[in-house]
Amino acid sequence: MIDAIWVPTSVHFLVGTLVVVAGLAALTAAAYHGFRNRSPARWAHGLLILAQLTLAVQALIGIKLLDQGLGPLQLYIHYVGGLGPLLFFLLYYWLPAPFRAGRWSATLVTGAAFAFALMAYSIGQSYDPTAV
Repeated sequence: MIDAIWVPTSVHFLVGTLVVVAGLAALTAAAYHGFRNRSPARWAHGLLILAQLTLAVQALIGIKLLDQGLGPLQLYIHYVGGLGPLLFFLLYYWLPAPFRAGRWSATLVTGAAFAFALMAYSIGQSYDPTAV
């Protein structure tokens, strides 16, 4: 059944834009709490979760597009670029609780994930012939 679903590349672009926006929001929230010398509040963790969910949805859409035969020349770049930012968040939650509660821990990890996602987004745009 899922093989019968055709996902246009514009969906991947739209969700990629949401990934960048959610990542920037999470990074801003983490940096705000870092400057205030606090660990992230519940709403900031909500933004971290939102950033992770958008990344997961983007990865699933990317895998479906690869299944459709799109992007085979950049196959490994797709996997590394799409799953790399999730790795940073995974590392954050693997850190010991005292380190995770540190002033800049969330900012550093979220900043790395955001930078990686922005890099993947930019590279992906350069390969997409339909991008404006």
